[in-house]
Amino acid sequence: MTPGLLAAVVLLAAAMLFVWSRLRRYRRAEYIRTFNFPPGLYQKLADRRPELTLKDCALVARGLRQFFLAYLASGRKFVSMPSQVADDLWHEFILYTRNYQEFCGHAFGGFLHHTPAVVLGAERRDNAGLRRAWWHACKEENINPRKAARLPLLFALDTKLNIANGFRYAPDCKALRQRGEGGVHCAGDFGDSSVDGGTEGFGDATSSGGDSGSGCGGGGCGGGGGD
Repeated sequence: MTPGLLAAVVLLAAAMLFVWSRLRRYRRAEYIRTFNFPPGLYQKLADRRPELTLKDCALVARGLRQFFLAYLASGRKFVSMPSQVADDLWHEFILYTRNYQEFCGHAFGGFLHHTPAVVLGAERRDNAGLRRAWWHACKEENINPRKAARLPLLFALDTKLNIANGFRYAPDCKALRQRGEGGVHCAGDFGDSSVDGGTEGFGDATSSGGDSGSGCGGGGCGGGGGD
């Protein structure tokens, strides 16, 4: 085989691999969007959060799907959960062990471990995960993650449903801070290096090639910790 022919074969193989990878990611994203959660799951969430209606639970499920899509779009890098109520539903879903394991296999090609919901703070690993969640949740709703005029659903859920001890976000906190109002986390902080000295995870997955696996293998990484 001549060098020119060999180069052409290599380029063709690389192009086919790229197309196959993109197609696989698309199929996995569609699986996440259309997956039927186990019967009784919404009622489990309503039992945990009696203030929620079944319609509210369906909205929480949309937020949880957005979190799963963010994990997939990040190339299965570490992604943190920004919503207490979506975290509650995720935890209830995991208790349906067979359904959850099957879902992870089809959606990610590996198990996604649970981690508790967090907000921006001193722990840099959590911050990178939150920034990835923010970036991809915004992209899912065609929001500019660097200058958001509104919140994506995943970051708006706790406020929208008035969740006790929920995490409350605002697109722009300047006015809130000027009035001295606390307890609200600013979306603008996700891209602000002055918050914690870095913006690791903010938009870094845009060049990752999507569903690359990121070295997670069959065991998955994502949440990393246990329940």
